[in-house]
Amino acid sequence: MRLSAMYCLSFVMLVGIAGVASTARAEEFKGQWKPLWDGKTFKGWHIIGVGTWTIEDGAIVGRKKAEEKEFGHLVSDGIYKDFVVRLKFKAVQGNSGFYFRVEEKGHSGISGFQAEIAPDANSGGLYETNGRAWVVQPPAELVKKAFKPGEWNEMVVSAKGGDITVWLNGVKTAEVKNDPGRLEGHFALQLHGGNDMLVMFKDIEILEPAVQ
Repeated sequence: MRLSAMYCLSFVMLVGIAGVASTARAEEFKGQWKPLWDGKTFKGWHIIGVGTWTIEDGAIVGRKKAEEKEFGHLVSDGIYKDFVVRLKFKAVQGNSGFYFRVEEKGHSGISGFQAEIAPDANSGGLYETNGRAWVVQPPAELVKKAFKPGEWNEMVVSAKGGDITVWLNGVKTAEVKNDPGRLEGHFALQLHGGNDMLVMFKDIEILEPAVQ
């Protein structure tokens, strides 16, 4: 019981610190952040659906044409439960997202939560694909304050049980408590169907609670 309480407290502290100022305070967690992507290959990930994924200058680059109506995803081989993930993205064109706790549905389908990534007013929101649709759609003025058009942006997503929070460049853009959605699943990056797509990701890292 004592170890369980310590685990909960430690993870809550990590979530709070990572979310409030992930970049500024990352030094406090050297040796604990682990790469979700090795920066060089697609080892640990697999492609489903349409579109093209390449690795260029240390970044994952996704491209797709609007005439391709199907979706495309780059999906983690591993399954994850509770975590804090931070990543950098550049949304140049089209609608994308960082999926978590999702399951694959056929050739190009994904079901579950995504933290929205797009060059518009919705980045940082929470959307449930093949489910409730928008769960948290952030105010446009908040996204405008946080989002950097045409630049690298940092997103932090924390999930512990049903408590989920998203930060965009240090600004909290979405939060839910005791959410009834899936509690584990894959990560994935999205290429939206029917969009001309150009989106980039890099520095994808994870903190997971220590096993006690």
